[in-house]
Amino acid sequence: MNSDNHDHNHNHNHSHKNRKSVINRLARIEGHVRSVKQMAIDERDCPEILLQIAAIRKALDNTAKLIFTDHMETCLVDAVHQGNEQEVIQDMKKALDNFIR
Repeated sequence: MNSDNHDHNHNHNHSHKNRKSVINRLARIEGHVRSVKQMAIDERDCPEILLQIAAIRKALDNTAKLIFTDHMETCLVDAVHQGNEQEVIQDMKKALDNFIR
């Protein structure tokens, strides 16, 4: 298989405007997960822990939406200009299939 046609890095030569925000959100989520783990260690009430897990899930979903937006606004637009939009669309469909179960 020709690696030029299936380079999953897509040789990003564009910037994702939300990348910094994505990284900041993930850092906050990481800290949140650590604090919920500590809640479990401290044997806090289960409903309290579940509420925090729900908040983490929502934060992850919102971060994923931001990544999806970046992808649509940068990768897909670039792909249209380069003529390989079908490949990028297929990659995005696979990613969505993995994300939405």
